[in-house]
Amino acid sequence: MEDIVKLIEKSLKTNWTLDALTDYRGTTHQYKDVARKIEKLHILFETIGIEKGDKIAICGRNSSHWAVAFLASMTYGAVVVPILHEFKPDNVHNIINHSDSRLLFVGESNWEGLDEHSIPDVLGVVRLSDFAVLVSRTEKLIYAREHLNELFGRKFPSRFEAKDISFPSPDPESLALINYTSGSTGHSKGVMIPYRALSSNIEFAYGVILMNPGDKIVSMLPMAHTYGMSFEFLFEFTVGAHIYLLTRIPSPKIVFQAFNEVKPDLIIAVPLIIEKIIKKNVLPRMSTFPVNVLTRIPIVNEAVRNSVRDQMVRSFGGKFYEVIIGGAAFNPEIDKFLHTIHFPYTVGYGATECAPIICYEDWKTTKVGSCGKAVINMEVRINSADPEHEAGEILCRGKNVMLGYYKNEELTRETIDADGWLHTGDLGIMDKDGRVFIKGRSKNMILGPSGQNIYPEEIEDQLNSMPFVSESLVVEREGTLVALVYPDPDSVAAEGKTAENVGALMEANRVALNKTLPVYSQIARFVIQEEEFEKTPKKSIKRFLYQ
Repeated sequence: MEDIVKLIEKSLKTNWTLDALTDYRGTTHQYKDVARKIEKLHILFETIGIEKGDKIAICGRNSSHWAVAFLASMTYGAVVVPILHEFKPDNVHNIINHSDSRLLFVGESNWEGLDEHSIPDVLGVVRLSDFAVLVSRTEKLIYAREHLNELFGRKFPSRFEAKDISFPSPDPESLALINYTSGSTGHSKGVMIPYRALSSNIEFAYGVILMNPGDKIVSMLPMAHTYGMSFEFLFEFTVGAHIYLLTRIPSPKIVFQAFNEVKPDLIIAVPLIIEKIIKKNVLPRMSTFPVNVLTRIPIVNEAVRNSVRDQMVRSFGGKFYEVIIGGAAFNPEIDKFLHTIHFPYTVGYGATECAPIICYEDWKTTKVGSCGKAVINMEVRINSADPEHEAGEILCRGKNVMLGYYKNEELTRETIDADGWLHTGDLGIMDKDGRVFIKGRSKNMILGPSGQNIYPEEIEDQLNSMPFVSESLVVEREGTLVALVYPDPDSVAAEGKTAENVGALMEANRVALNKTLPVYSQIARFVIQEEEFEKTPKKSIKRFLYQ
């Protein structure tokens, strides 16, 4: 497998006249347009003195120019520092400074909240929408931007063609990007991802996902996060696919709309998006079918099952091979429902520290509740005396594993042991065939009154399937288990209920839930949340804020 930089170069040359990047319902750039923009940014980098190994930060919503800035930085030999646009201004300032970034590409809405005096060491700030210079601390940046077309013409005096593209191959062990994540502690950690990890992730994708030049995908996950970056952007770009970028918040309505317009050949998603689309856009259309029965009876009428599946497939565009779900825990009820109707989906497992893939299995062979088997170039084991029956920490090692945490050797040593095993902090079991089943985060485990292990995620999965519940969090308070619940306003309103009724509705849920739980893990009381829980980039709840 060639390295990621050479794959990008080859794709630009091979797919020169194909559509590459489209801002959904906006501008489309062909591969030749992207190549031209990359070369112009290379000229700008060189003119202002950016050297190979220097850090270049990118902060903004998904867009074609975000992708161009990323590709230009990586193929130049700079270290990319992608910053999630949801981060608060102070977080963005801290990441730029901590990473030693020399240049910042920024979206307009993000720039409004930033303070140039809080990032004193950058040479300049460039706006993503049009690559205009917002801040310059060197005259070379102003000169380079104002004379960019002239400098480009000097470098390519006749015409710019595919044969003119040539990017240097990086050392596989050298640093490609630093990905900052809030993690479960609330403190950003700079995950150092080498080129070999990105190349290995792409090699995995080539082996299991059939995509061809011209195929389409909707990119809705943050490109600044490794899941969206690797499997909704980089892999598809090296294939020659046409990537539609959602430049707005990917609400179920917008995602549903985009799927039906674009008709993607592959769908990558986090559980929250899939669950909301199913609840809001799919199940209401299936009122003539006994959907609640489908999730509980193994054998149902084949005609009914096929009809439900066909409606589901059409709801997601009708053309995709499979839906790959990852990034957070998947609701078991939805999992069973999709499996029962033979919907083409699979659940994978990964971590930012592995850029991100660790486990995967094709939808035709995967099992309910599993997140697949160790992928190519990776080993996975369960740190347990009886991995099939007793949950233990999930450990992995291989080409996908990070170099460590930037400027944090102590945390690196705590996370990667002397034998190269990455300690994920996740708990799981593994069946005899090597399939991994996630049981929760080891840091989230609650010790019961008599030493029982309580996994709050398992209780939350049941809660989230109950009437009027949108999302929930189970925490320990004063020796008892408390469920924090954000009600589903739509279902409450649809039943003609008001905010005053919600407490009684949730109390009924509590009573029903406790009948299914052991005494030591029963919920003592509910606390109603007025707003949605604050989420990580993977759309999982930031638990540390509510403990």
